[in-house]
Amino acid sequence: MIIDRLENIKFYFGIDKDIEMALKFLEKNNFLDMNIGRYEFSNGIYFMVQEYKTKTIRESFWEAHRRYIDVQYVIRGAERMGYANIRNLEISQEYMEDKDCLILSGDGDFFTVYTGNFAIFYPEDAHMPCLTVKEPRVVKKVVVKIPVE
Repeated sequence: MIIDRLENIKFYFGIDKDIEMALKFLEKNNFLDMNIGRYEFSNGIYFMVQEYKTKTIRESFWEAHRRYIDVQYVIRGAERMGYANIRNLEISQEYMEDKDCLILSGDGDFFTVYTGNFAIFYPEDAHMPCLTVKEPRVVKKVVVKIPVE
């Protein structure tokens, strides 16, 4: 898992060519006026522009993906996210191939992602996004889905 500000993307170049391409793409585009939805990018990479009201931990769950790395970039608002290694959690619902999603339960760590910040979650990184900071607020975010090679 990686969390940082978009202005620091150069520190992550060289980790993976597709992650580098996704970070440069996020840096060069203004998503504020883009419609909510899914968009194809390249090389099996796609991105989703999302807008939603944040929720409480009780309304959420731990999730992990096997086929994709998530790059989550907050373009407006702030949300808390949770992180835990999947080996430290219990499986609540078996892996759903069609949704590329494993549902887990247990304890993890939480951090706040502000406007201009991104978080990268690898397949071993369970995450709990979209959580409220103090009170529910609307967040606009871009999630880039990068296929695992």
